[in-house]
Amino acid sequence: MSIEILSEKEKMLKGEPYQARDPELVAARQRAHRLTRLLNQTEDEQQEERRGILKELFGTVGNWAFVEPPFRCEYGFNIHVGEGFFTNFDVVLLDICPITMGWGVLLGAGTHIYTVTHPLDAQQRMTGIGQGAPVTIGNRVWVGGRSVILPGVTIGDNAVIGAGSIVNKDVPANVVVAGNPARIIKTL
Repeated sequence: MSIEILSEKEKMLKGEPYQARDPELVAARQRAHRLTRLLNQTEDEQQEERRGILKELFGTVGNWAFVEPPFRCEYGFNIHVGEGFFTNFDVVLLDICPITMGWGVLLGAGTHIYTVTHPLDAQQRMTGIGQGAPVTIGNRVWVGGRSVILPGVTIGDNAVIGAGSIVNKDVPANVVVAGNPARIIKTL
């Protein structure tokens, strides 16, 4: 019987506990930070440069994607966006696990999407251990400004997330949710 030995990156991508201080992961975060700095320094007239940076930073990018600086992410390679993707100012995507967004997704100013969690035990937390769960967002979803989407959440097609919402569980297609925690307030 052979025992599979996974790298810290492989553990991270599988959603298993991993060591965030691993040199390969530190280098990957530094790469993402360098690329986001370049993106954030572009001017509005430099859309082709922004697109080139997004293609290098993200895992996949649809034909038309627009990110309004400033923007932050942890790794970038775990972010997958479809055609017509748009983020307003101050969006943060903590992508230790995949963040997958369909086409026509709009993220309002200050939206945060987290795939990372940390141990509840303080001693464990201090060791640099992390764990995560992917976030999946369907097609034509609008996330209102200052919303937070937590690890492991799936949001269905055409959903609308009200501004300032904390989304801690799955959202079905064709609904409006709002609040803390977000709850269905309207069916579309």
